[in-house]
Amino acid sequence: MVAGHLRDKGGIYHIVLSYTDENGIRRSASRSTKLPVKGNKKRAEELLRKAEQEMGETLRYRMQAASSGMTIMPNDIRFTDFLRDWLKMMRSSVETVTYVAYEKAIRNKIIPYFDKRHPKLLLRDVTPKHIQDYYTYEMDVCGVSANTVIHRHANIRKALQYAYRTDLIESNPADKVQRPRKERFEVIPYKEAELDALFRAVKGTNLELGVILAAFYGLRRSEVCGLKWSAIDFERKTITIRHTVTQAMVDGKITLIEKDRTKTKSSHRTLPLVKPFEDLLYAIRDKQDANRRICGDCYCKNYKDYVYVNEMGELIKPNYLTQAFPEFLEKNRLRRIRFHDLRHSCASLLYSQGVALKDIQEWLGHSDIATTSNIYTHLDYSSKVASAEAIIGFFPGNGAQRKEPVASKMASKNPESRIIAGEIDHQKF
Repeated sequence: MVAGHLRDKGGIYHIVLSYTDENGIRRSASRSTKLPVKGNKKRAEELLRKAEQEMGETLRYRMQAASSGMTIMPNDIRFTDFLRDWLKMMRSSVETVTYVAYEKAIRNKIIPYFDKRHPKLLLRDVTPKHIQDYYTYEMDVCGVSANTVIHRHANIRKALQYAYRTDLIESNPADKVQRPRKERFEVIPYKEAELDALFRAVKGTNLELGVILAAFYGLRRSEVCGLKWSAIDFERKTITIRHTVTQAMVDGKITLIEKDRTKTKSSHRTLPLVKPFEDLLYAIRDKQDANRRICGDCYCKNYKDYVYVNEMGELIKPNYLTQAFPEFLEKNRLRRIRFHDLRHSCASLLYSQGVALKDIQEWLGHSDIATTSNIYTHLDYSSKVASAEAIIGFFPGNGAQRKEPVASKMASKNPESRIIAGEIDHQKF
């Protein structure tokens, strides 16, 4: 608890903060706002509120460290020792998937670099150049992508921000580092004919359900594997995406992480259950019942609530989709794409049929339409063509008559109503 007030000292507002530190000792601190008392009360009060908030965050960091067994360290701690201790603290402070990402970058990449090249570097002596040199090494020597370096930067900055909040360093050197420019990943999704060929090839295989959920419904890998029977409403004809399954390497062991929530709040969405997919689900349920009877006690009962299981009742896991899908494409002489690109293919197909970006955002479960727009900027070209055709009649010297706007033509064949009504080629499933 931080209590603060303003004090008039020589005609200047000073901020006075009273608080109890992580050791239970009552302390106070004072600093000048440099604002004259006359005419600056509101500005001084804003600075006071900000100071109270910053001190509160600092105290929370320190108490968090103490509760996790991490001690507030002396000024002569080595940088890599600090990173190791910070990782220990984060283990109990963030979700497993987040911790795994931190550990993978910091323990396996960042710490080895600094241990080898700057083994005696103290935390207080870390400069922006040390960090910048590391990024240059990763990109120029190791061939790491700019996007990966940006993720590493986020890890380093977060750790050093903790050091700053706990007064181990006077400022965060990572704030002064020039990050590399983010690389835009070029997505070349499947077109309709390629999807049709894929649907036919995958029919009857263990990949069939995953491919349909990703390519038609646009589900993420974690959402595909996390689909439960309770999410299917056969009466109301809906599918609700609300459970996910991911895999992560924790303490050297691959661990399955099941969550009763999606990636973001917007990812929790309800989609229409179309007739061909409903038929497929009934067939899958009947097959699971048959496999359960045939296998008896050998049938795995741990995942009976899940839709996507194999013949023995074992859950089809995310890593299986990542590894098996490209192998399947190569075997069937289909163009190689990532499993996640099926989600992009879904978006492209919707857009080509006239579905607005806002509707695609909701279908895919993006939290912000800017995310949809940034990922699928290549889809905007058709709208630019429509814009050009809309004004071509005004081009100097062009006597052509104006045509019906392309937008109105596209609106007449918006597939959203067709999807909800279940009007889709049954053969593709």
